[in-house]
Amino acid sequence: MTGARLDLNFFLLVVLSTIVAAIGLIENDVAVVIGAMVIAPLLGPNLALSLGTALGDVTLMRQSAQTLFAGILLAIALSAVFGLLWSSALSSHELMSRTDAALDSILLALVSGAAAALSLTTGLSGVLVGVMVAVALLPPAATLGIMLGAGHPELAVGAGLLLAVNVVCVNLASKIVFFLKGIHPRTWLEKEKASRAMVRYVLGWIVTLLVLLLLMYIRGS
Repeated sequence: MTGARLDLNFFLLVVLSTIVAAIGLIENDVAVVIGAMVIAPLLGPNLALSLGTALGDVTLMRQSAQTLFAGILLAIALSAVFGLLWSSALSSHELMSRTDAALDSILLALVSGAAAALSLTTGLSGVLVGVMVAVALLPPAATLGIMLGAGHPELAVGAGLLLAVNVVCVNLASKIVFFLKGIHPRTWLEKEKASRAMVRYVLGWIVTLLVLLLLMYIRGS
């Protein structure tokens, strides 16, 4: 699956989308932010990770997780440069709205993850779904980098928490959809192993989400 492996094209797409997203966030330009989302480089790794879990394919899971992690780190690092250069112009609504995790953000990420899985199984528009997933992941990652580069650790923590919640929700929802759609290996033995693994991973994501929700509550209180 495209995006499961680390390659030059993936990194180039992450760089391009991050640059556009960072400019849109700083300039408070919604159209530019949405334009960055159309590139959607993080859709592939997320789908591959969930699909690998459903199929019990450890290699695919490892490769996709590495790609997703590398893409997010690259987006954060590149955005930090923008934070260093534009540290005095970081008060836009588009930017500040990504420094606080809320329940509507969780709902968006869950819907995005479910739509991503459905796009693979039912033929939904890949561009539309890619935008949904990118909206949940790339702007918070860019905001985290910008705030780190500008020296605003408290705002960076908020953006980082939002990013973590969205990553968990996107993957949790897509895994559940794959499970409900009956995506599994062909042989009985592999199917049993994959089912047990799927249950463990879903429970793991749920526990992680509950911990993040607790941190959101503590931070907001």
